[in-house]
Amino acid sequence: MRDLPDLLAELTRALHTAPAAEHAELARLLVSAYRSADAAAYKLGAHDLSARLVELMRWAAAEAEDPLLAASVAYVRTETFFAARAHGAGLRALRQAIDAAPAPSTAGARAALGALHMRAAVIAGRAKDADAAQDHLSEATELARSVKEDVYYGTAFGPDSVRIHQVSVAVSLGGDHVSDALTVSHEWKPPTTLPDERRSGFYIELARAQLWSGMADGAFESLKVARKIAPQHTRDHPWVREDASTLRRLRRADSETLTSFAEWCAAT
Repeated sequence: MRDLPDLLAELTRALHTAPAAEHAELARLLVSAYRSADAAAYKLGAHDLSARLVELMRWAAAEAEDPLLAASVAYVRTETFFAARAHGAGLRALRQAIDAAPAPSTAGARAALGALHMRAAVIAGRAKDADAAQDHLSEATELARSVKEDVYYGTAFGPDSVRIHQVSVAVSLGGDHVSDALTVSHEWKPPTTLPDERRSGFYIELARAQLWSGMADGAFESLKVARKIAPQHTRDHPWVREDASTLRRLRRADSETLTSFAEWCAAT
């Protein structure tokens, strides 16, 4: 990560000075570098920096003239709406991106469109729009049937990713929908072929559903599984700190393991 500022500067210089025939490839490389920098900034809570990086990503994607790359950037851009809790605006932005996405005539196009629908389902859930969340989740499910689980333009998509988002949508909607997350977890577990961050995210979301359902022991077990899969991602996740704090309050006779976990993730 220490090398990223120099890399971004060098790629930007190259984009401005290279022959026109090389612009598209350099722009794609620049988008990838910006996305790596944004991932670190967002996870560390530097949301203003993240938002700036996303805007630079959008600029570079336009230089690449690749509609699938633009769709992947629209997926990432949703972070800024999550951070600002502007869920309605985020949903509108994703709907615009869905309308602008290429027709799903190839596996890559289906994955790009499906990923946008997955993310739209989650932000609709945060906006408490259950109908919109279900509509977008249904679209993502249908698109996932015709592609294999893989990483497309930096975003994992396929049947397994959609299942994970079913849990995320259920937790986002809350209330009576939380039981849907538990149902998915009883029937399915994310395979090890998925990216570690996405797998750990499943268990973080599941832990919240279990906690809300009065299953404190199960919630703690899920948090420990998330930690085993992706320690840094789990430690930096705000829900992990919140839920660990809640577990400590619920279990007044704190076990040494729970106390150690809460200290590890800096739970208050």
